[in-house]
Amino acid sequence: MVSRRSLAGVIAAGTVLAGGLATGALAQAPATSETTFERIRRTKKLRIGAVNAAAPYYQKDLASGEWKGFYIDLSKALATELEAELDIVETTWGNSVLDLQANKIDIFFGLNPTPKRALVVDFSVPVFNNAFTMITRKDFKATTWAELNDPAVKIAVDVGSSHDQVVSRLCPKATITRFKTTDEASLAVQSGRADAQCIILMLSLTVLKKNPSLGKLLVPTPVFSTTSNAGFHREADKTWRDYVNTWIDFNRGLGLVRQVIISNMELVGITEADMPAGISL
Repeated sequence: MVSRRSLAGVIAAGTVLAGGLATGALAQAPATSETTFERIRRTKKLRIGAVNAAAPYYQKDLASGEWKGFYIDLSKALATELEAELDIVETTWGNSVLDLQANKIDIFFGLNPTPKRALVVDFSVPVFNNAFTMITRKDFKATTWAELNDPAVKIAVDVGSSHDQVVSRLCPKATITRFKTTDEASLAVQSGRADAQCIILMLSLTVLKKNPSLGKLLVPTPVFSTTSNAGFHREADKTWRDYVNTWIDFNRGLGLVRQVIISNMELVGITEADMPAGISL
């Protein structure tokens, strides 16, 4: 017959044993979840975001499904370095940050770092510099930012963009008209409702190549530039970001970045000869 005292001892021993097993199970559990860099190395897959109809950055052939563009070529080179397969996830400029936050993609090339974006995602070092330019009426005379900063000068921008921000800061006295898209701002110049449109170099070259009658290219002095960077999902471990930074710096030094940019500008009919003198990428 088991006494109450003996029964209590058995229960106590069982509790200690169960506690020990639980402690052992916890000890065997991984302390942290798998990092992005670890997952890429394990799965041999690199997930990138890409935006269709955004040549020369990204361009998808609707018939074959093949992607082209200089950020595609850079991503392929990065995947090769990692001995990984490139997994392309179609996104939009507006959704790219959301896709990074949701961990749907490992990297997105082509983000301008802003304080607001930096609250939710991490950024790489600059991939290349993109000068702020103007598409102006062909008879437009101003050549400097100081001359553009005049109430008599009508400047068109796409609202909320980096173009909007730089004009607001450098030309606060100018008459600034804000449009929903860059195309609408271009039409304002073409129709004579604006003297100039502020637009980054890569886009201004593309727009003028498609429509040379629109106006002329102006690189106001002094030259101001934004940077095109890569964005990352925010995580405590920065190994993935640091690796990509090293890779970018190394390949900028070797000339790979410039090479893929120039070669892919041909997608929109632009050659190195079309690049303004004195502008570095």
